[in-house]
Amino acid sequence: MTLVAAVGQAQALDAREAGLQASHKALNQMGSTSPSLAIIVSSHRFEAQMALNGAASLLSNIPILGFSSPAALTNLGTHANSVVVALLGGDEIQAETHWFADYSQGSADTATRLKQLIGYEQRPVKSVLVFGDGLNGNAEEFCESLLPNLPILGGLSAGDVQNNIGYQFAGTQSGNGGMATALLRGDYKIGIGYGHGWTPIGNHFRVTRSRGFWLRTLDGRPASESYAELFGHTPRQWSFPPLNYTSRLYPLGFEQPDTVEMLVRSPLRVEADGSFRMNAPLRDGSDAYLLVGSPKSCVESVKQAVEQALLGLEGAKPVFALILADVSWQMLLQSRPGDEIRAVQEILGKDLPIAGGYTLGQIIPARHADENPQFLNQHFVIALFGETAE
Repeated sequence: MTLVAAVGQAQALDAREAGLQASHKALNQMGSTSPSLAIIVSSHRFEAQMALNGAASLLSNIPILGFSSPAALTNLGTHANSVVVALLGGDEIQAETHWFADYSQGSADTATRLKQLIGYEQRPVKSVLVFGDGLNGNAEEFCESLLPNLPILGGLSAGDVQNNIGYQFAGTQSGNGGMATALLRGDYKIGIGYGHGWTPIGNHFRVTRSRGFWLRTLDGRPASESYAELFGHTPRQWSFPPLNYTSRLYPLGFEQPDTVEMLVRSPLRVEADGSFRMNAPLRDGSDAYLLVGSPKSCVESVKQAVEQALLGLEGAKPVFALILADVSWQMLLQSRPGDEIRAVQEILGKDLPIAGGYTLGQIIPARHADENPQFLNQHFVIALFGETAE
């Protein structure tokens, strides 16, 4: 079975022109193969519908899926103020996209509607791709409401954290607060790997007050005071730029039953009252460990994720890599942009088409049988699409 992928990237002052140029570059690489799916990663600074319109003007009736990001990723590295278009096609690849506008108001309801949609189909779904609102939806609740063992993969769109704006694309629709979904069928392989380079440094807190997405107090005092004591500056300084967004570099880890791996939860920002705005609820009374990352450990975790994804391909030839890295990776690697791509290419080579972007969370399939998909913070996720033998 033949699987073909192509990636185009463009920078322009005009969002529509950037989408148009990126699509044109990708289409030129597809040869005689008709694309079955287009994945768009657009700068959050672009007007979302204009970027989508530019891409769609060339992509005709090809199903489109995508999200906004502070920077896109390709095999050439990182790209700010750009639009990236990835195309995937093959002899028997089929895709359909769906738009759920109310995801941020009802994440569990969105999961229920997705389950119903999958249940209506006669042919089994090989993969489900999702890109949801990373600022307002409850991705943890969404994952808990899905079917066990669902072959799902996705990320949460990133953008203007201060104004709670990030975009998603599905078909000819775009918006803030929704979830874009694609159902894929066909004879292909997919291998998924993930990891993060953050480790506990010994500092321990107790979550003493958490309400919804707001972590109010650690050890009985405002969360910002705990960080101010450890890292310096005053609690008030932690509540305003740039420190309020830098807090994502210092996530919290929570022990999980039956595994040594910690559940990582990362602040979106520190609020003016000293609380942490999260995008997943925390449980009062839980023990949290401060985590700190390093470029070296992150690069090592990328290589381990790639090896894990290759194992999942079961010998199939990798044709395309979709990468979803947490926005904290962009912050940590600011002086070394593109290190995560170079780490991937050390194993897979420089010619493999790569597309992706920075996200505010990642969704992966269940690790064990009869478990629900997982919502992650702070991770690097790679999905390798592979061509099966004839």
